[in-house]
Amino acid sequence: MPSNLKIRRQNMTVYRCLSCSMRSLLLSSPLCDSNFGTGMTRAAKIIPTRSHKFGLHCLHFLTSSEFHDFSLYSSGFRAVAQAEVSGTAVNVGCYEEHNTTNASKLRVLKQKADVLGINCGSCEPGPYHLLTCPRCEGGQSMERSLSFHISENGDFAMWRCFRLECGWAGQAFADSRATHDGVNEIRKINYPRQISVESLGLVPLGQKLITYFAERMVSENILQRNAVMQMRGDQNVIAFTYRRNGVLVTCKYRSLDKKFWQEKGAEKILYGLDDIKEADEIIIVEGEIDKLSMEEAGFRNCVSVPDGAPQKVSSKELPSLEKDSRFQYLWNCKDYLDKASRIILATDGDVPGQALAEELARRLGRERCWKVTWPTKDESGCFKDANEVLKNLGSGVLRNVVNNAQLYPIHPDTEY
Repeated sequence: MPSNLKIRRQNMTVYRCLSCSMRSLLLSSPLCDSNFGTGMTRAAKIIPTRSHKFGLHCLHFLTSSEFHDFSLYSSGFRAVAQAEVSGTAVNVGCYEEHNTTNASKLRVLKQKADVLGINCGSCEPGPYHLLTCPRCEGGQSMERSLSFHISENGDFAMWRCFRLECGWAGQAFADSRATHDGVNEIRKINYPRQISVESLGLVPLGQKLITYFAERMVSENILQRNAVMQMRGDQNVIAFTYRRNGVLVTCKYRSLDKKFWQEKGAEKILYGLDDIKEADEIIIVEGEIDKLSMEEAGFRNCVSVPDGAPQKVSSKELPSLEKDSRFQYLWNCKDYLDKASRIILATDGDVPGQALAEELARRLGRERCWKVTWPTKDESGCFKDANEVLKNLGSGVLRNVVNNAQLYPIHPDTEY
C-alpha cells in the first residue's frame, strides 16, 4: 500500500482526490492514479482514471460501524462500489449531507412522471439526469436526450428533450397543480441569413491590430489559429469568429475603445468551442482575449462565455431551460460540456466575475468545478484576469495559477 495513504483497521481516513471532479466520496484509496502507482481499488473501475500532480486532502474519520450502503453518483451517473481495506470489504459511495426532501413529495412527482412514460425511478433531487425520452426514444441513435430535474425542495420536476426533432418539455408539481405536458416545446429558429466570412465582410487582421495583440502578449500564430479577423475597411474593429466544427456560427466585435456587439439572430455558443470537443478537463474564462491568453500559457482546452458577467448572483431558483436566456449558450454547448469531468472557472476577479463563476457552477454542477485565485497585484487588490497576469507576470505564472486552482465550494458560503 502506498506510504502516503493513511488507512487503519479501526478508523479509516477518508480522502478527497484533487485529481478528480468527484467529491464527497468515502474512499479507502484514491479514485485516480495520481502518483500512487498501484494504489487502485475496485472503486476506481467506476470512474476513468487520470494522472496529474494534484494530491489528496484528508476529510473525515469514520469507524467501521459508520459505513452504510451509499450510492456513488456524479452528474447523473449512479453505481455501487466497494473497496478493500486490510482484507475487509466496505461500501464506498456518496455521502448525502442534506437529504431533507419530503419522501411523499418525491413519490408524487415520480408517479406523475411515470404516467407520461418517464422512467425516473432512480432520480434524486438536485442533479440533472439524462434519460430516454418517451416521445422520440432518442431517435435512430437511441441517445438519452431527455434532461430531467427534480428541484432541491421536491416541489416540482421539469424535463426537456434536447433533440430538435422532438423538443418535448413539461413540468409536474408535488401539489394539486396540473402537470404541464409539452407546452414549452423548443421553437426552431430560422436565422435571417447564412453567416459566412464573406457575408460579414471579414478580412485577415492588419498590422495595427496584430500590434495591439502583441502588446497584450498574444502572438500572431495564436490569432491565426483562432481565426481572429477584422472588419473590412475598419482597422479599429476586431472580429472574434465563433465556430463549431470549423463552421462560422456567429461573430462578436470589439473596437479598440472597448465597445462590444454581436451578430443579431445568430445562435449563441462558447468561444473556442472546437478546442474542447473531446476535452475531459476544460477552462472557462470571461473574455475572448483571456481565452487567447490561456493558449499562450499552454492551455488550448479553454473557452470563453460570449456575454460577459452579471452584476450579482440571482437569489432565485434556477429558471427552466427555455427561460434561462442569459445562459442559453451553455445549453447550446451541452454535448461538449457533458464530457468534462473537471471544469476550471477562471472568470474575472471583480464582483461581476465572481457572480459569473457562481452562476456557471450552479448550472454545470459544483461537484466538478474548480476555481482560480488571481495573484496579488498591489495594496489595492489582485490582477483581474488571465490577460493581466500574462502581460504583467508572464505565461509561467499564468500556468501556475491554473494548475493551483482550488475545489469550488459545494455550498456558496463554504471556503476550503
